[in-house]
Amino acid sequence: MANIYDIAKQSGYSVATVSRVINGHKHVSKKAQQAIEETMTRLEFVPNAMARNLSFGNTYNIGVVLPHTKHPFFTEILNGIIERAISTSYQIVILPSKYDEDLELKYLEQLRQKAIDAIIFTSHGISLETLAEYSEYGRIVCCEKTNRKEILSVYPEREGAYVEVFSWLKEKGIKQMHILLSRSYDKSTTSQVTIDTFRKVYAETPHKEEIITGIISNVDAKEAMLKRINAGEKFECIFSNGDDVASGVYEAFLESEQEMPLIIGQENQISGRLLGLPTVEHRFKEIGLRAFDLAVMNQPSQPEPIISTFIPR
Repeated sequence: MANIYDIAKQSGYSVATVSRVINGHKHVSKKAQQAIEETMTRLEFVPNAMARNLSFGNTYNIGVVLPHTKHPFFTEILNGIIERAISTSYQIVILPSKYDEDLELKYLEQLRQKAIDAIIFTSHGISLETLAEYSEYGRIVCCEKTNRKEILSVYPEREGAYVEVFSWLKEKGIKQMHILLSRSYDKSTTSQVTIDTFRKVYAETPHKEEIITGIISNVDAKEAMLKRINAGEKFECIFSNGDDVASGVYEAFLESEQEMPLIIGQENQISGRLLGLPTVEHRFKEIGLRAFDLAVMNQPSQPEPIISTFIPR
């Protein structure tokens, strides 16, 4: 396979001149350009796209770290990122993580090695301190509020909507509430906002046994509910972490022929609309659109909240 040195030798021009032709630089005579291009064709030379992009200081690759795609938080953000990227020259590189810190560190090393221009963390297992350390190598965007000036962030501002939800439930006289979360309080900002807002409205901490973690899908929710229903547990209200998740709760109570508790969904999905569930709309796709914009812009930015809305039904 021919390389740049072969082209220089066969065409009679210097490696520097050949490089300028390959990269589309000016200040090359028409005679030299024609001779070099003819030599490239004759030797079937194909320029290295990554090397060429790096000569301009970028790769036009944006990495997107995804723990999984089982929840609309991630799929809708990804939809927004891809929708925005389609109208640009950028390519989206999916980086599956499973919240594995070592794997996420490997992706950050790709940023340091200039294999990607920027990286969007839809969520992360690695510490914010580590992310901040790598910000000198390229733009890092988090889809959560970070309060770190080195890290760009666009995030759902949930607290106002959650205050409305819990206040609405309190006015209805709801005293017992089960809360479904994907991750524990110490690992998730969403879990922290949820529990902290409950405390703010109810002036007490939810009972430990009524906080159910590890719930990502409708299947998870159904299994968890059936187990507790069969154990004789009673339910007055369930604040789920998604309308699809809530549909799994709904299915569990139908299947077990138990009295249906008040169920609150999130994300305003079609499943929740069909079931007539109260929900919270977070506008995740809009977060994805803005995350892409932040990843490619060349100027600092303040944290950008996307305001969530409570929809009572």
